[in-house]
Amino acid sequence: MIPWLDPHIHMISRVTDDYHRMARCGCAAVSEPAFWAGFDRGSAEGFRDYFHHLTEVEPKRAAQFGIRHYGWLCINAKEAENVALSREVIALIPEYLDKPNVLGIGEIGLNKNTRNEATVFQEHVDLAMRTDELILVHTPHLEDKYKGTRMILDMLKNDRRVKPERVCIDHVEEHTVRLALDGGFWCGMTLYPTTKCTPARAADIVEMVGTERIMANSAGDWGVSDPLAVPAFMLEMRRRGHPDELIRKVVYDNPLAFWRQCVRWQEWPGEVNESANGAPRAVKAAQRV
Repeated sequence: MIPWLDPHIHMISRVTDDYHRMARCGCAAVSEPAFWAGFDRGSAEGFRDYFHHLTEVEPKRAAQFGIRHYGWLCINAKEAENVALSREVIALIPEYLDKPNVLGIGEIGLNKNTRNEATVFQEHVDLAMRTDELILVHTPHLEDKYKGTRMILDMLKNDRRVKPERVCIDHVEEHTVRLALDGGFWCGMTLYPTTKCTPARAADIVEMVGTERIMANSAGDWGVSDPLAVPAFMLEMRRRGHPDELIRKVVYDNPLAFWRQCVRWQEWPGEVNESANGAPRAVKAAQRV
């Protein structure tokens, strides 16, 4: 069985049986970006409770099934139109950045490509740069995905502090994947049953652009979504004759390589205790701003 990771899934919205099914199918770890709760929250204190859930509660639930749980922190693009609330939430985030399971800032991005959303996105990026965090980016789901992706990439490129290899552009599709890859960023393909990428479309994308800096996720949430979408993609790749080594690179090696850049990363059994640039991770963490 090929082990796999789901680098974008919202387990707060999933029942415990989903963990059981994922573990039986070989899931080793998940990462859960902060996202919309299905309604707009009215105060920053609501996010404080949410961040507590992501950093304390959910990792314990996942551990019952042998799955490692990691999280990302932000106020999501759907609620970013409220700039005042967004700034209060961003001010809370540093309190949680030393939690061992936090990978960085995300999922930040754009929803309707508005000026306020862009302002909040840039303020999240500034926080990430000041605290040396990885970034996970949400690209719009609407017909403005291409425009929104271009806007996001332009804002990232205009900030000279941003290192593309420490940013993942998520929800890429056939018409946006090369924009991100050509800029040196990582990419996430989201496997939804009826929108974004089906497993077959994701396999097409891999065949089109290759396996470098690309990964697959389910983004399982409150709506119609499948926490076993990554295994479905693996089966589609295998049906097309792709070798296990190539499949494993997309569903396991690539997301793990991205996560390992986190300054708080703690090695799994068998990992080399070095950072991407060869420096001991303990030293790298001590040098964090």
